[in-house]
Amino acid sequence: MKALTNTVFAGVAALFLLTGTPAAAEEAAVKIGNFTFGPKDLKVKSGTTVIWTNEDDIPHTVTSTTMAFKSKALDSDDKFSFTFTTPGTYQYFCSLHPHMTGTIVVEAATGSNVPPPK
Repeated sequence: MKALTNTVFAGVAALFLLTGTPAAAEEAAVKIGNFTFGPKDLKVKSGTTVIWTNEDDIPHTVTSTTMAFKSKALDSDDKFSFTFTTPGTYQYFCSLHPHMTGTIVVEAATGSNVPPPK
């Protein structure tokens, strides 16, 4: 029985070593200020959560042109977040001030924690 327990434990340990630890979730920030989104254009990996923060004195929204995401009206210091899981280009605007626009480009999440063989 002890040999079986040791074998199972070794197998579980090997599984953890082979798969590595999961990558931490990424976050990116967009500031809303002076009637602009900054940065206006942002490139992220799939799985990244983008957090918009309204630093203006008046309300703004974050609204996807395809309605993939839409915030409520954000008062000063309010935040809105969205996790991008599908690669592509996402254009958005403030529905209260449509001249305010931005773009999020989502790239496929690639790579692993295991270095390639040499």
